Amino acid sequence: MLLIYTHKESPRFKYISKQIFERILGISINITYKLEDFVAYSGPKFSYSKQPLSNELFFQSVDLLFEQGVNENIINIKDWDGLPCFYSVFQAESAIPFDVFSASFYMLTRYEEYLPQVKDKLGRFIATSSIANQNNFLQEPVVDWWAQRIKRILLDSFPELEVKEKKFEITLLCEVNEAYAFQKKGWLRTVEGFLFDLSHFNFQKIFLRSKTLLGFAKDPFDNFYYLVDSARKRKNKIQFFFGLGNSSSHEKSTSVNSKTYQKLIKSIADYFPVGLRLSYDSLKNDEKLKLEKKRFEQITHRVAEHTFCQYSKINLPNIYRSLVEHEITNDYSMGFMENAGFRAGTCTPFLFYDLDYEIQTPLKITPFCLTNKAFDKINNIEVAMQQTEKLLNKVKSVNGSAFIRIQNDLFDENSTKSIFWKKIYEYLLSF
Repeated sequence: MLLIYTHKESPRFKYISKQIFERILGISINITYKLEDFVAYSGPKFSYSKQPLSNELFFQSVDLLFEQGVNENIINIKDWDGLPCFYSVFQAESAIPFDVFSASFYMLTRYEEYLPQVKDKLGRFIATSSIANQNNFLQEPVVDWWAQRIKRILLDSFPELEVKEKKFEITLLCEVNEAYAFQKKGWLRTVEGFLFDLSHFNFQKIFLRSKTLLGFAKDPFDNFYYLVDSARKRKNKIQFFFGLGNSSSHEKSTSVNSKTYQKLIKSIADYFPVGLRLSYDSLKNDEKLKLEKKRFEQITHRVAEHTFCQYSKINLPNIYRSLVEHEITNDYSMGFMENAGFRAGTCTPFLFYDLDYEIQTPLKITPFCLTNKAFDKINNIEVAMQQTEKLLNKVKSVNGSAFIRIQNDLFDENSTKSIFWKKIYEYLLSF
């Protein structure tokens, strides 16, 4: 066990220490505020404070983890042996030249997203506003890199320290915005679809819609057998998130009353984990969130534990508080839809820390690092694979978890990019 001394009790330091040592590095820790206990302990230990106690292993602190609330922070990015870092410290005795615990806390809690910011038209925090993107480390899992450096320092000082290594893994997250392109829409939406196609002279789509509805062609978005069968053959991990919101300008999911749609959700749940894709409207309306959760539980006969927010719209801290209140235990929305990389600077799931209330919550945040949207401007399959491999190798180097978002409608055989997406999918399954 690793003993850590700090001069003052801090829920922030306890939170980030548990994340770095226990969840990322697999090292058991205990934190003490009593100097005599620290001095008496003969095993691996270090102090975290403004000043070292004696000649022990020492990490200098800044003020962030001993503050409350959210304050404007001036972030100056520096280089530390090839890694970006901030919150520099100046004690020569410090094992590293910056407060790694404060920097990690800043990234994981999304501290910057609590501050005034420019948002996009959907009300989302955008990648270009992040310090990671502005300083060219968005595609680096910096928190995990920093943790690995800490481990090296600890093992140099305490070779007997027990470390439980994690294993690299990939999990695909299939967001089902529309299970079917034409089927099970209800007569009103079907008529609207025909009229829309007619007004735009899209006779090819009218023909395809007619063939599908008459039973002469498979629905273009009904690619679930391919997705499930391919993943099962390779014993890969994949999770599905189904939308169950009411039809609106943002919500185009299949009618929740469709028996076929309900049967689809149940059948996939027999093989892989399924979760709830929360509609855009439910992210702003607690009653709608509650209704969608109820629908999911009635269909699956399982407690709704896993969620993905439509458009990855996370309005901190409100949406996460709502999920906690509704006893959701895992959310997979942490990431940027149009940008590959690590929004929270990590490829390790972490618990949501509420900065306003200064508490660690039971909600686990599972960050994704790649979405199909990040490939929108790439038409060359080789380039796409090279960029994907580069990102995944970074996750692999820290024994992290790569969560990658896809959609069922990408594999529409009527689309010019269906072959592109199938090759990407097969590549991910074989990595």
